[in-house]
Amino acid sequence: MRSCGPTLRCRLSATALICTCLGFPVFAESHKPLSVIDWLGTQSQQAPITSVALPKDDEPAVTNNALTPKVNVQPLGQGGPREIGLVPTALTGLPVDLWAGSDIGTLEKLIAGMPDLHLPAAQSLLYTVLLAEAQAPGKDVAAGDALALARVEHLMQRGALDPALSLIEQAGVTTSSAHFDLWMRISLLSGTEDRACDLLATAAHLSTDYGTRIFCDARAQRWEDAALTLGSAKALGLLPEGKLALLERFLEPEAFEGLPPLALPRKMDPLSFRLFESIGEPVPTGNLPRAYAVADLRDISGWKSQLDAAERLTRAGALPDNRLLGLYSERKAAASGGVWDRVAALKRFETALETGNTEAISKTLPVVWRAMGTAGLQVSFATLFAEQIVTLSLEGKAAETAVEVLLLSPKYETAVAASDTSTLASQIARGQVQPGRPADIIQGAIFDAFDTASPRADLVAMVKQERLGESILHLLTMLHNGARGNDKALTDALATLRVLGLEDTARRAALQILMLES
Repeated sequence: MRSCGPTLRCRLSATALICTCLGFPVFAESHKPLSVIDWLGTQSQQAPITSVALPKDDEPAVTNNALTPKVNVQPLGQGGPREIGLVPTALTGLPVDLWAGSDIGTLEKLIAGMPDLHLPAAQSLLYTVLLAEAQAPGKDVAAGDALALARVEHLMQRGALDPALSLIEQAGVTTSSAHFDLWMRISLLSGTEDRACDLLATAAHLSTDYGTRIFCDARAQRWEDAALTLGSAKALGLLPEGKLALLERFLEPEAFEGLPPLALPRKMDPLSFRLFESIGEPVPTGNLPRAYAVADLRDISGWKSQLDAAERLTRAGALPDNRLLGLYSERKAAASGGVWDRVAALKRFETALETGNTEAISKTLPVVWRAMGTAGLQVSFATLFAEQIVTLSLEGKAAETAVEVLLLSPKYETAVAASDTSTLASQIARGQVQPGRPADIIQGAIFDAFDTASPRADLVAMVKQERLGESILHLLTMLHNGARGNDKALTDALATLRVLGLEDTARRAALQILMLES
């Protein structure tokens, strides 16, 4: 996907990646996921044009007074506000006007202030909203551009660089300098900066960042231009001292041989990160924001670094579960402890599954389940192996573990037949609780949401005002606070999600809180 430009094919690839990774919730009574392959096969078919509307002879007069009419201004060639997004309504179930009635300033604050969601169900819903095809707030082009920037920025922060890259390219990297600069930052982190540099060479007005210009000139071997720009930036004080020193070493590495490494900046930026790597002083990503971990997925990184980065990104829902599985299965564990224990446990479990040996599966399943629990990857494991586990006939501890796996998977409803229906988790999986409210605060809050609790009237009212996206952003923050112990927020969030038609998200979130957050 990274090799393609801002084309439909590239955007569809990013869509398929996110959909298969996250399992988008759908506004429908059935909870069966839609097939991404089927969708890809139908989206390219354009409906035939059957007629053309001609002006009528009896058209009424244009105006009946001399007042100056209101004039709407928009760029030529655009018939109206674009529907920016990678995933169509047919897949998400979200209407194209989910932002239309909201204030752009409010949306920007909500997206920028979104907490770091930990529940996989909440992460999935957030990605759905951020990637859904939708019109601009107020159906205004400028507001749509601003909202696109906010959406892409948040995707980048979460480490979802591939869909962020496709979304900013769809929004238009030449729309403004802000669009281009964000595209460049993502490109630097994902290793696709050559395309951005090529564009900057033909349209220098797109960026006022002198560091970026110097970097791109050097990449294109325009050494004299790079040196001249660096000299000007140094003489006029256009760049921080730390960035200037880094660029000097990037342009003339031989002049600084034998000198001690440069001090790291207090706040790392994508260009500095790539420059440190280019001069042979790569910066470990463990203490950097999550987006930098994507760099460790490259083949030039060691396997341990790749595994650590993949686990970190998978926990955030920014990496497909299959990508993590592929890295786990790549080779044998090189040591013991930490990630190596998870690699070894998964290897043994996969071998048991391949042989079909029930005794071996019974021994390895509880072990690998505990190992995944230490890294917070139970939902990813459940998503990967639920289809195989549901067909097994296990007993004892293995059977109990299998039920836990199924309850945390998209096949949670199938776990009800194999579990004790008196437990709250099994009742939530069915979507209907039995009389007898639990005494525990969090369990009681979840029980109320599936019993008699009313939804938040103000958030439900937003839907009629074409503010569904805004309502969902509020709900995600409430759900996050609820998972951290705010029982009122938890009940309100779950009850409102159910009323809005997000029953699958509500059930999966409740099950994840019951089984993981405790």
